[in-house]
Order: sequence, then structure tokens, then C-alpha cells
Amino acid sequence: MSLYLEIPDWPLSFPFRTFENVGEIIVPPHWHKEIEIIFVTKGSVNIGYNGQIIQVHEGEIFVIGSGESHYFVASPGSNRLVFQFDLALFRDTLFKEKGYTELVQLFEKAENHSVNWPYETREKVVNCLRELFKEMTQLEVGYEYAMISQLLRLMTIYYREIPFKQDQAKKVSFVEAVNNHDTLERLNAIFMYVENHFTEGMTLDDIAEVVGFSPYYFARFFKKNTGQTFMQFLTDYRINQAKYILSHEKIPMIEVAEKSGFSSVKTFHHVFKEQVGVSPLKYQKSIFGNN
Repeated sequence: MSLYLEIPDWPLSFPFRTFENVGEIIVPPHWHKEIEIIFVTKGSVNIGYNGQIIQVHEGEIFVIGSGESHYFVASPGSNRLVFQFDLALFRDTLFKEKGYTELVQLFEKAENHSVNWPYETREKVVNCLRELFKEMTQLEVGYEYAMISQLLRLMTIYYREIPFKQDQAKKVSFVEAVNNHDTLERLNAIFMYVENHFTEGMTLDDIAEVVGFSPYYFARFFKKNTGQTFMQFLTDYRINQAKYILSHEKIPMIEVAEKSGFSSVKTFHHVFKEQVGVSPLKYQKSIFGNN
């Protein structure tokens, strides 16, 4: 299974799970179709999201929508509760008339960070999360109904109280792709190949052969199901790898370029600055300071 594409193992009879992570656990760039909610219970957690490192402090919540690439930088002395659930849970229960895409778009539009929510709204969400974690820990009789009730309450809060982002620029959506098993398997094969070969020269012919498509058909397939051309995706993937390396290691930029798959340090500097808006060195200094 591709590390870039995460498919959770559900411990219960429905697509929901929650667990605790300590800050020393480092998670490389990845995405999944499930909603992920991070609730920081101690210290501060550093999350790589949308081209920047976001610091989420104790008592705060950060929500990652369906198909949004993210990673976790080492955050010593911190603890976080992680909640993941598939929005299909709501589509397949009481509300068949509510489109799955509508729910995905609701989370895309909503503010991710609880610092941008009203205080009372944040407290309501915190209470839901604490109840969900308690039910998962204790698994008392009727826990399924207790969990579903809290998740439905959470959906109600999202519809009624979570404010929308000011900037509603269109994002890449994986909704169609992740709801088709065959498509998901093909994307997984592509991502696995990229993970194993992104430091090498890679052509459209190479990757098309992996999934048994002609280069022309592969280009259409990939663009349709990810919203990007393959070369755009590959560039984004390498940039995310570079950000991850820059967030964890202090090594010469030529090594960063090599380890993230760029053919030269000059190309790396140019592409990184064009994509991120600052040079790799300035990006690293924003994380480590001048130490």
C-alpha cells in the first residue's frame, strides 16, 4: 500500500477510529479520503498543510478535509488525539438525499483551525471529541449509538456554526476517484511507483506502463481523477518531500535537492521559490530560526 495514500483499518463495524499520538511521532506527507480532526491535548503540534507549517496549541483543533495532503513535523512534549471518519457514513445511513460531494465541500469551505471559530463552537466540538474518545476507550454496551450520535452532532455544528474561509479558491478534489474501488487501486499503484522512483528521472511513458494505459489515456485518467496533470502532481510531491526534509534536517541544499528528486540544486531553488514563494533556505529558517 502506498504511504502517500493512506487507507485506514477500521477497528469498529463502521468507518470511524480515534487514537492518541505523542509529538515525537513524525508523519510524512500523505492524503486520505477520510476527514481527520486533530485535537491537541498537550503542548503544540506542528502540521504541514497548504504550503506552510501551522502550529496548533493545547486546547485547539485542526481539521483536514478529504483528499488534502498533510504531514506532521516533530513536536516534542506534545500530545494529540486523532479522529478519522469517512463521510460515506452519513450518506449510507439516514440521509441518502444528502450528496457525498456536498459534505466534502462543506469541510473544504469551513475554517480548518479552531482559532477562527467562535469560542462556544469550539467548546461544543471539544465536548464531542472527548465523548468520542471516551466511548472508543471504554466500548460499553451501546457505544456504536453513542458514537454515531456524537458524529451527527458534529455534522450539525459544521452545518450551522463553523465559519467559512474567506479565501474560497478552488482546490483539487478526489471525491470521484476515492469512491471507485478500481480507480483507487490504480491511483495507489501510481503513488507507490512515485514513492519508489521520485528521485529518478520519470516520464509519462514510464508511469503509464505501470497501470497498463497508453500515455494519452493515462494523462486523461490522472487529470480527471486528481484535478492535476501528472507532472504537476510529481512536482508537488517533490516539493512536499523537500519541505519535510527542510523541516527535519539541516543538510546542504544540494543534498535536499537530491533527496527530494530534483536534477540540480539550481532547478530545485527555482521550482521551490516559484511554488512556495520563498527560497528553500528562507523556508527552513522560518522553522528553525537562525539556530
